[in-house]
Amino acid sequence: MNLVKNKRTKLKIFHKNNKPTLILMTRWHGINRCKSRLSKEIGAIQAAKIQEKLTSHTIAVAKKIEKEGLAEVKVAIDGIGIKAAKKWASSKGIKAIAAQGAGSLGTKMKRQFLMTHYKKTISQKIKNPILLIGTDLPSISYFDLTQAIEILKHKEMVLGPSDDGGYWLIGLSKGPLNPLSYWPFSGISWGTDQVFKETIQLASLNQIDYQLLQTKNDLDTLVDFSPWLDYKRFQLSASSYQL
Repeated sequence: MNLVKNKRTKLKIFHKNNKPTLILMTRWHGINRCKSRLSKEIGAIQAAKIQEKLTSHTIAVAKKIEKEGLAEVKVAIDGIGIKAAKKWASSKGIKAIAAQGAGSLGTKMKRQFLMTHYKKTISQKIKNPILLIGTDLPSISYFDLTQAIEILKHKEMVLGPSDDGGYWLIGLSKGPLNPLSYWPFSGISWGTDQVFKETIQLASLNQIDYQLLQTKNDLDTLVDFSPWLDYKRFQLSASSYQL
Protein backbone atom coordinates (compact mmCIF):
# COMPACT_ATOMS: atom_id res chain seq x y z
CA MET A 1 0.00 0.00 0.00
CA ASN A 2 2.80 2.36 0.93
CA LEU A 3 4.66 1.51 -2.29
CA VAL A 4 1.64 2.47 -4.39
CA LYS A 5 1.16 5.67 -2.41
CA ASN A 6 4.84 6.61 -2.75
CA LYS A 7 4.74 5.93 -6.49
CA ARG A 8 1.70 8.18 -6.90
CA THR A 9 3.35 10.91 -4.83
CA LYS A 10 6.53 10.78 -6.91
CA LEU A 11 4.51 10.84 -10.13
CA LYS A 12 2.55 13.85 -8.88
CA ILE A 13 5.76 15.70 -7.97
CA PHE A 14 7.26 14.84 -11.38
CA HIS A 15 4.28 16.25 -13.28
CA LYS A 16 4.30 19.36 -11.08
CA ASN A 17 7.99 20.01 -11.71
CA ASN A 18 7.77 19.09 -15.40
CA LYS A 19 5.31 21.85 -16.31
CA PRO A 20 6.23 24.27 -19.08
CA THR A 21 6.60 27.93 -18.12
CA LEU A 22 4.38 30.45 -19.88
CA ILE A 23 5.94 33.94 -19.90
CA LEU A 24 3.71 36.95 -20.58
CA MET A 25 5.60 39.95 -21.99
CA THR A 26 3.74 43.19 -21.29
CA ARG A 27 4.13 46.91 -20.74
CA TRP A 28 2.69 48.80 -17.81
CA HIS A 29 -0.64 50.36 -18.74
CA GLY A 30 0.36 53.88 -17.66
CA ILE A 31 -0.40 56.98 -19.70
CA ASN A 32 2.42 57.61 -22.20
CA ARG A 33 4.09 54.35 -21.10
CA CYS A 34 2.51 52.01 -23.62
CA LYS A 35 1.04 51.78 -27.10
CA SER A 36 2.98 54.76 -28.47
CA ARG A 37 1.72 54.34 -32.04
CA LEU A 38 -1.89 53.95 -30.93
CA SER A 39 -1.53 56.93 -28.56
CA LYS A 40 -0.81 59.21 -31.52
CA GLU A 41 -4.08 58.14 -33.13
CA ILE A 42 -6.56 58.01 -30.24
CA GLY A 43 -4.76 59.67 -27.33
CA ALA A 44 -2.58 58.35 -24.52
CA ILE A 45 -5.46 57.87 -22.03
CA GLN A 46 -7.52 55.66 -24.34
CA ALA A 47 -4.43 53.76 -25.46
CA ALA A 48 -3.53 53.03 -21.82
CA LYS A 49 -7.05 51.75 -21.15
CA ILE A 50 -6.81 49.42 -24.11
CA GLN A 51 -3.43 48.15 -22.91
CA GLU A 52 -4.91 47.41 -19.48
CA LYS A 53 -7.81 45.46 -21.01
CA LEU A 54 -5.53 43.45 -23.26
CA THR A 55 -3.16 42.60 -20.42
CA SER A 56 -6.00 41.60 -18.09
CA HIS A 57 -7.52 39.37 -20.77
CA THR A 58 -4.20 37.62 -21.47
CA ILE A 59 -3.59 37.06 -17.77
CA ALA A 60 -7.09 35.62 -17.31
CA VAL A 61 -6.53 33.09 -20.12
CA ALA A 62 -3.06 32.18 -18.81
CA LYS A 63 -4.35 31.78 -15.24
CA LYS A 64 -6.90 29.24 -16.46
CA ILE A 65 -4.05 27.25 -17.98
CA GLU A 66 -2.16 27.46 -14.69
CA LYS A 67 -5.20 26.51 -12.61
CA GLU A 68 -5.58 23.30 -14.60
CA GLY A 69 -1.93 22.45 -13.94
CA LEU A 70 -0.86 22.72 -17.58
CA ALA A 71 1.81 25.42 -17.09
CA GLU A 72 3.34 27.87 -14.65
CA VAL A 73 2.71 31.53 -15.43
CA LYS A 74 5.29 34.30 -15.20
CA VAL A 75 4.88 37.97 -16.15
CA ALA A 76 7.77 40.02 -17.53
CA ILE A 77 6.87 43.70 -17.37
CA ASP A 78 8.34 46.97 -18.62
CA GLY A 79 7.56 50.58 -17.76
CA ILE A 80 7.17 50.21 -13.98
CA GLY A 81 9.44 49.59 -11.00
CA ILE A 82 9.73 46.02 -9.77
CA LYS A 83 8.38 46.84 -6.28
CA ALA A 84 5.19 48.34 -7.72
CA ALA A 85 5.04 45.54 -10.29
CA LYS A 86 5.07 42.88 -7.57
CA LYS A 87 2.20 44.61 -5.77
CA TRP A 88 0.18 44.78 -8.98
CA ALA A 89 1.01 41.15 -9.85
CA SER A 90 -0.15 40.00 -6.42
CA SER A 91 -3.52 41.66 -7.00
CA LYS A 92 -3.81 39.67 -10.25
CA GLY A 93 -2.88 36.38 -8.61
CA ILE A 94 0.51 36.27 -10.34
CA LYS A 95 3.27 34.80 -8.17
CA ALA A 96 6.21 35.09 -10.57
CA ILE A 97 7.08 38.51 -12.01
CA ALA A 98 10.25 40.02 -13.39
CA ALA A 99 11.42 43.21 -15.07
CA GLN A 100 12.11 42.90 -18.80
CA GLY A 101 15.29 44.95 -18.48
CA ALA A 102 17.06 47.04 -21.10
CA GLY A 103 17.77 46.29 -24.76
CA SER A 104 15.95 45.32 -27.92
CA LEU A 105 12.95 43.03 -27.93
CA GLY A 106 15.24 40.14 -28.81
CA THR A 107 17.52 40.92 -25.87
CA LYS A 108 14.56 41.14 -23.50
CA MET A 109 13.14 37.85 -24.73
CA LYS A 110 16.50 36.10 -24.51
CA ARG A 111 16.91 37.41 -20.95
CA GLN A 112 13.56 35.94 -19.88
CA PHE A 113 14.32 32.58 -21.49
CA LEU A 114 17.72 32.52 -19.78
CA MET A 115 16.41 33.50 -16.34
CA THR A 116 13.54 31.02 -16.46
CA HIS A 117 15.61 28.20 -17.91
CA TYR A 118 18.44 28.40 -15.40
CA LYS A 119 16.16 28.93 -12.42
CA LYS A 120 14.21 25.79 -13.30
CA THR A 121 17.33 23.78 -14.06
CA ILE A 122 19.10 24.71 -10.82
CA SER A 123 16.10 24.35 -8.51
CA GLN A 124 14.49 21.24 -10.02
CA LYS A 125 17.19 19.69 -12.24
CA ILE A 126 14.57 19.58 -15.00
CA LYS A 127 14.77 21.41 -18.32
CA ASN A 128 11.15 22.36 -18.97
CA PRO A 129 9.66 23.81 -22.17
CA ILE A 130 9.28 27.60 -22.19
CA LEU A 131 6.66 29.61 -24.07
CA LEU A 132 6.56 33.36 -24.46
CA ILE A 133 3.58 35.43 -25.58
CA GLY A 134 2.72 39.11 -25.87
CA THR A 135 -0.37 40.84 -24.50
CA ASP A 136 -1.68 42.51 -27.66
CA LEU A 137 -4.24 39.90 -28.68
CA PRO A 138 -7.93 40.20 -27.79
CA SER A 139 -8.44 36.89 -29.59
CA ILE A 140 -5.94 34.87 -27.52
CA SER A 141 -7.74 31.83 -26.16
CA TYR A 142 -7.40 28.80 -23.92
CA PHE A 143 -7.28 26.63 -27.03
CA ASP A 144 -4.35 28.61 -28.50
CA LEU A 145 -2.20 28.07 -25.43
CA THR A 146 -3.09 24.42 -24.83
CA GLN A 147 -2.41 23.71 -28.51
CA ALA A 148 1.05 25.32 -28.25
CA ILE A 149 1.84 23.34 -25.08
CA GLU A 150 0.74 20.10 -26.74
CA ILE A 151 2.84 20.78 -29.85
CA LEU A 152 6.00 21.14 -27.74
CA LYS A 153 5.57 17.54 -26.60
CA HIS A 154 6.66 16.36 -30.05
CA LYS A 155 8.18 19.43 -31.74
CA GLU A 156 11.26 21.50 -30.88
CA MET A 157 9.64 24.87 -31.55
CA VAL A 158 6.17 26.33 -31.92
CA LEU A 159 5.57 29.74 -33.46
CA GLY A 160 2.44 31.87 -33.80
CA PRO A 161 2.76 34.22 -36.81
CA SER A 162 1.19 37.68 -36.76
CA ASP A 163 -0.14 39.69 -39.70
CA ASP A 164 2.52 42.38 -39.28
CA GLY A 165 5.38 40.00 -40.07
CA GLY A 166 6.26 39.19 -36.47
CA TYR A 167 4.92 36.52 -34.15
CA TRP A 168 2.63 36.47 -31.13
CA LEU A 169 4.01 33.30 -29.52
CA ILE A 170 7.27 31.40 -29.47
CA GLY A 171 7.87 28.19 -27.57
CA LEU A 172 10.97 26.02 -27.24
CA SER A 173 10.99 22.41 -26.07
CA LYS A 174 13.65 20.69 -23.98
CA GLY A 175 15.83 20.09 -27.05
CA PRO A 176 16.73 23.69 -27.98
CA LEU A 177 16.90 24.52 -24.27
CA ASN A 178 19.60 21.94 -23.52
CA PRO A 179 21.82 23.85 -23.90
CA LEU A 180 19.86 27.05 -24.51
CA SER A 181 20.20 28.15 -28.13
CA TYR A 182 20.58 31.86 -28.87
CA TRP A 183 19.65 31.77 -32.56
CA PRO A 184 15.94 32.68 -32.04
CA PHE A 185 17.01 36.00 -30.48
CA SER A 186 20.09 36.98 -32.48
CA GLY A 187 20.41 38.23 -36.05
CA ILE A 188 16.73 39.23 -36.22
CA SER A 189 15.53 42.58 -37.59
CA TRP A 190 13.38 43.38 -34.55
CA GLY A 191 10.58 45.88 -35.09
CA THR A 192 10.25 45.08 -38.80
CA ASP A 193 8.01 42.87 -40.93
CA GLN A 194 10.91 40.43 -41.39
CA VAL A 195 10.93 38.99 -37.84
CA PHE A 196 8.85 35.89 -38.57
CA LYS A 197 10.56 35.20 -41.91
CA GLU A 198 14.06 35.49 -40.42
CA THR A 199 13.13 33.34 -37.42
CA ILE A 200 11.89 30.55 -39.72
CA GLN A 201 15.03 30.82 -41.84
CA LEU A 202 17.22 30.45 -38.74
CA ALA A 203 15.11 27.53 -37.51
CA SER A 204 15.63 25.73 -40.83
CA LEU A 205 19.35 26.56 -40.79
CA ASN A 206 19.62 25.03 -37.30
CA GLN A 207 17.55 21.99 -38.38
CA ILE A 208 14.81 22.74 -35.86
CA ASP A 209 11.61 20.70 -36.12
CA TYR A 210 8.86 23.32 -35.72
CA GLN A 211 5.13 23.80 -36.16
CA LEU A 212 3.11 26.95 -36.78
CA LEU A 213 -0.05 28.11 -35.05
CA GLN A 214 -2.87 30.19 -36.50
CA THR A 215 -1.90 33.63 -37.79
CA LYS A 216 -3.25 36.41 -35.56
CA ASN A 217 -3.34 40.19 -35.56
CA ASP A 218 -1.53 42.24 -32.89
CA LEU A 219 -3.28 45.46 -31.89
CA ASP A 220 -0.73 48.25 -32.30
CA THR A 221 -2.48 50.82 -34.49
CA LEU A 222 -6.06 51.88 -35.16
CA VAL A 223 -6.14 49.91 -38.41
CA ASP A 224 -5.43 46.73 -36.44
CA PHE A 225 -8.75 47.11 -34.63
CA SER A 226 -10.91 46.77 -37.75
CA PRO A 227 -12.02 43.16 -37.06
CA TRP A 228 -13.34 44.17 -33.63
CA LEU A 229 -15.00 47.49 -34.46
CA ASP A 230 -18.69 48.20 -34.97
CA TYR A 231 -18.57 50.54 -37.96
CA LYS A 232 -22.17 51.70 -37.49
CA ARG A 233 -21.30 53.25 -34.13
CA PHE A 234 -17.59 53.88 -34.56
CA GLN A 235 -16.37 57.50 -34.81
CA LEU A 236 -12.72 58.36 -35.22
CA SER A 237 -12.20 60.24 -31.97
CA ALA A 238 -10.51 59.44 -28.68
CA SER A 239 -13.58 60.40 -26.67
CA SER A 240 -15.88 57.90 -28.37
CA TYR A 241 -13.41 55.07 -29.00
CA GLN A 242 -13.82 51.88 -26.98
CA LEU A 243 -12.38 48.40 -27.34
